[in-house]
Amino acid sequence: MSKKIIALIGEDFEDLELSYPVLRLREEGCQVDLVGEEAGHVYHGKYGVPFESDYTFDQVDAADYDGILVPGGWAPDKLRRFPKVLQLVKDMNDAGKPIGEICHAGWVLISAGILQGKTVTSTPGIKDDMTNAGATWVDQPSVVDGNIVSARRPPDLPEYMKDYLKVLFG
Repeated sequence: MSKKIIALIGEDFEDLELSYPVLRLREEGCQVDLVGEEAGHVYHGKYGVPFESDYTFDQVDAADYDGILVPGGWAPDKLRRFPKVLQLVKDMNDAGKPIGEICHAGWVLISAGILQGKTVTSTPGIKDDMTNAGATWVDQPSVVDGNIVSARRPPDLPEYMKDYLKVLFG
């Protein structure tokens, strides 16, 4: 059975942290929808990689999807300002669906209020933010705590996606 995944997108996403997971999931037969503030908009990563969004935040419902990915870069600081993004993340969490976050993406989970009591990792630059949100932060390439899969940075992508796929496919 094919899985449907939301990949959040915004300007200045970390190029590899969006492209690698999207491609890996598509290799596994998943449908990955890129969801941003605007549909049909070409967003650019920090290093210029372009991706076009399929839908807006308001056009998707967490109930129609099997998981969500939040890339890092500078996009998470903007994404967390949209109430609909936070609601999507909360709804995914409430349903126990896989939530992938890497690098600065932890900011979105912090703003969604879902890290209390969780063990996670991220870029060390937001370690204090993660712990202040009630999480236990560890310096490991990839961490799974229930439905939340977290990773530090691009070199951790292979371990992160192995873990995400395990959680997604059970």
